[in-house]
Amino acid sequence: MLEPVIAESSVTQKYQATIPLKVREQLGIQAGDKIIFEQQADETITIKKKHPSTVDWDYLHAIEGTLSEWNSPEDDAAYDDL
Repeated sequence: MLEPVIAESSVTQKYQATIPLKVREQLGIQAGDKIIFEQQADETITIKKKHPSTVDWDYLHAIEGTLSEWNSPEDDAAYDDL
C-alpha cells in the first residue's frame, strides 16, 4: 500500500505548478512524463502518471468520425487476412 503523501505547490501566473519531490517519487514521475488529472465523484481531483498503455479516450472519440471511409464490407473483405 502506498504511503499517504501531503505536499503543496504554488501556481504561477502562467497557471503552472511544480510537482513536489515527494509526489514525483511516489508516482515515479520523471521529466517528460505525462500526467493525468482525474475528477472523482466527490469532486476531488487525483493525479497519476500516464503510462504509454493508457488509452486517450478523448482523442479516440475525436477521430472516430473521420474513420468511416474505411468502414465498408469491401474494406472488411480486403483487410480480413491481416
